[in-house]
Amino acid sequence: MRRANDPQRREKIVQATLKAIVIHGIHGVTHRKIAMIAEVPLGSMTYYFAGIDDLLLEAFSCFTHTMSQQYQDFFADVADAQAACHAITDMIYGSQVTTPDNMELMYQLYAFASRKPALKTVMQNWMLRSQQTLEQWFDPVTARALDAFIEGMTLHFVTDKKPLQREDILMMVERIAEWPKRKNPQNGLSGRVTA
Repeated sequence: MRRANDPQRREKIVQATLKAIVIHGIHGVTHRKIAMIAEVPLGSMTYYFAGIDDLLLEAFSCFTHTMSQQYQDFFADVADAQAACHAITDMIYGSQVTTPDNMELMYQLYAFASRKPALKTVMQNWMLRSQQTLEQWFDPVTARALDAFIEGMTLHFVTDKKPLQREDILMMVERIAEWPKRKNPQNGLSGRVTA
């Protein structure tokens, strides 16, 4: 008896693609490996996706959307720049975002974004969403600097033999954000900063 087409098959293929990238790297990803992980017929790969590049684009778009949502969740209860500095510190110091799989997918995306224009666009859109989140409390230049710091320090934090303490990370974040200056009434700034 023929089984009805699985309505979740496309999503299974996308998620299996991400898992295949983690296991094999982008160079090692094939339709056959993805189909085995997703437990779907090999023929269904080309039914849903034009080719491997189309599949990689969809998978990384899904990944960066999820990461952006996790990023925004750290700021859900933030009301001012000081609280935003603490949220940034928690993001770097915590392990909710920096899982081994997430870090591997980030490395792979970074490595191939310069070679594939479509993936570069995915990367640029991801960075823009992050910066726009930070621009709720910081001017655009500061938001961009903080976002770059988050990316770089996240990498350092998960690879350093002796990661920094939370208070050290917070001090760095506040220096970039110039938080002591922003909270000084003489400077005419009181937490929320707009462009």
